[in-house]
Amino acid sequence: MTVTAEGLDGIKALAGTDLGTSAWMEITQEQVNGFAEVTHDHQWIHTDPERAKDGPFKTTIAHGYLTVALLIPLFNELLEVRGIAMGVNYGLNRLRFPAPVPVGSRIRLAGRVSEVEEVKGGVQVTMDFTVEVDGGDKPACVTQAIYRYYE
Repeated sequence: MTVTAEGLDGIKALAGTDLGTSAWMEITQEQVNGFAEVTHDHQWIHTDPERAKDGPFKTTIAHGYLTVALLIPLFNELLEVRGIAMGVNYGLNRLRFPAPVPVGSRIRLAGRVSEVEEVKGGVQVTMDFTVEVDGGDKPACVTQAIYRYYE
């Protein structure tokens, strides 16, 4: 279920709110290969399924930064902000990859609004994000994302 916030006051009211989880998203070899093309990162653990069978993960895995890039479409399932002029990605406070994302697995995003503070012309929102792997013991990604919303 998507949480909706109306304007800056609606965003401020979300402080401390658990946004729940997104739907599951399957990670395909085509996505990984496309990301490798864009980033020029063709390391075999990502792009060579035959060689990866004998590697540490027994299959190809998604790039960590592909997982980060997928935060946006997954986050869009959790929160819709209306009545603002602009929202921007302000950065990350912390980023870790505790477990790999095997190609063919499914991931989803769990999100929580940990803090909302006023900044000139808007608000800064700190989100606690965890990317879960279906059936995994540990999360694939844990980060604190910062967004700014302006009127």
